[in-house]
Amino acid sequence: MASPQHHPRRHLFDLNDTAANTNHHTPTKKPKLSSLSAAELCSEFSHHDPAVARINNGSFGSCPATVIAAQRRWQLRFLQQPDDFYFNVLQPSILRSRTLIKDLINADHVDEVSIVDNATTAAAIVLQQTAWAFAEGRFNKGDATVMLHYAYGAVKKSVQAYVSRAGGRVIEVQLPFPVRSNDEIVREFRKALEQGKSDGHKVRLAVIDHITSMPSVVIPVKELVKICREEGVDKVFVDAAHAIGCTEVDMKEIGADFYTSNLHKWFFCPPAVAFLYCRKSDETLDLHHPVVSHEYGNGLAIESGWIGTRDYSAQLVVPEVVEFVNRFEGGIEGIKKRNHEKVVEMGEMLVKAWGTNLGSPPEMCSSMVMVGLPTCLGISSDSDALKLRTHLRDCFGIEVPIYYRAPKDGEVDPITGYARISHQVYNIIDDYYKFRDAVNKLVNDGFTWAALSD
Repeated sequence: MASPQHHPRRHLFDLNDTAANTNHHTPTKKPKLSSLSAAELCSEFSHHDPAVARINNGSFGSCPATVIAAQRRWQLRFLQQPDDFYFNVLQPSILRSRTLIKDLINADHVDEVSIVDNATTAAAIVLQQTAWAFAEGRFNKGDATVMLHYAYGAVKKSVQAYVSRAGGRVIEVQLPFPVRSNDEIVREFRKALEQGKSDGHKVRLAVIDHITSMPSVVIPVKELVKICREEGVDKVFVDAAHAIGCTEVDMKEIGADFYTSNLHKWFFCPPAVAFLYCRKSDETLDLHHPVVSHEYGNGLAIESGWIGTRDYSAQLVVPEVVEFVNRFEGGIEGIKKRNHEKVVEMGEMLVKAWGTNLGSPPEMCSSMVMVGLPTCLGISSDSDALKLRTHLRDCFGIEVPIYYRAPKDGEVDPITGYARISHQVYNIIDDYYKFRDAVNKLVNDGFTWAALSD
């Protein structure tokens, strides 16, 4: 069998079929036109299992071979002479990555940007500060943190561990799904803020997703942050784990106090690396990494740059990642635009084949789309959804997350199962055809989860 990089791939998407408009805060120098051929693109991701239709970039991201090679060089440089690396190389190299991130997200100053392992670590940093405010009496028992009902599970657990335990109330914004407009989200968010301010209490922190994970929907963060300012919310933390490389990220426009995004999901870094933006204020001096080491008290960015002996290589390859994305027409903006267009196209192909619907309008999708599954599959629980995901992986070579949506009272023949499909530069049309055909086979065979359980 031919090696993956030479394996002919039918229906390969055109890398440069549309040109993206660069947004106003990107460098004025236009990204160079693509020098990446289809064969080179296949080679960059030839380490992916060729037997699997990988339409789940959203969970763990992807890293091209050139960046993996750069990471390996950093690892070897440390291993060759650790002392020199620690004293002379590590911190200037982290600063270089932070500076590039600062420009990518349109922050005012590099001191506002810290590099951490992932968005979950960033959430712990912000929520730890909130917990201290309750413990030290600066917040009153019963003051509230408002978060979306569809917040990421690990962040929900962090809120429970830090805020609830310290005496804060947690109010979840009940969002509809499927969702039809931003107005639905705004209306429910306002209700939650009013609930938080009841009985003379204050809303101390709002945790807002930029793109919810499951179900996946782009949230109107700029409008929600503005509402928080109008309603006197103390601080706003945007959990944007999926955002950078997937949707528009501009710190000045969004206006949040804290904003985090993983670089290993949609920005091609190896796992695990994320940034945490903290808008400059006196209170940011009291932000600390939860792993305390020798740099404690020197500012969050410096603390995060040394939390003990570990592998920092994923934090150091940001320059190589920027070089990689600029091999595509329009750079990262072009990649985002094409991924959005392709995933919507593939989502619409699937719902047409299955007679279902998307979970949100295309303008509320990023590089991920929720696709309704045929009702006859009989998905009736989270356990059923996980079984279907496992079955698709084990029996069909398809990797895609499945979401269970509980039916509402009075609904007739509701769609209770949705697949979250992703599109990244390595995906091909056949990946989605494979998924379509697998589901069609299950339907034609009369497959149900009740039968599987028996």
